Amino acid sequence: MMNIEDIKTIVKLMGEYQLTEFSAEADGSTIKIRREGNSVPAVQMIPAPVAVPAAPAAIPAAAPAAAPAAAPAAAGINIESPLVGTFYTAPSPDSSPFVQVGDRVTPDTVICIIEAMKVMNEIKAEKSGVVKEIVAQNGQPVEYGQVLIVLE
Repeated sequence: MMNIEDIKTIVKLMGEYQLTEFSAEADGSTIKIRREGNSVPAVQMIPAPVAVPAAPAAIPAAAPAAAPAAAPAAAGINIESPLVGTFYTAPSPDSSPFVQVGDRVTPDTVICIIEAMKVMNEIKAEKSGVVKEIVAQNGQPVEYGQVLIVLE
């Protein structure tokens, strides 16, 4: 577990290097620090689990950031961005979209591509349902934890 001085040092370095997110694991614990613009960073520490779960649990983001022009997500099952990058609904500009409103998806269905550092990352639904709304806009930047698609 990190002490308060370690956390203060990390926050200071994040400001100096204009980093928006930091994550580390030590001794079975996880720490995530996230800052929005010039605001004070949000620190989230997750202690080591007592028992090992059958499937890895998702770690919720501390105050997920939405793109300024993004509409609020509808009620339903949210599929969130696993990384920061540019959201694309299709493999190329002249191709049909991976999914559209009304399509049924399974956990293995590719729903979009997120370009990060010149790498095209196929994003799978990881959940089952029917596409209710595509929240993210094609060709626009997305943040970690931002809702991309809402399922029914």
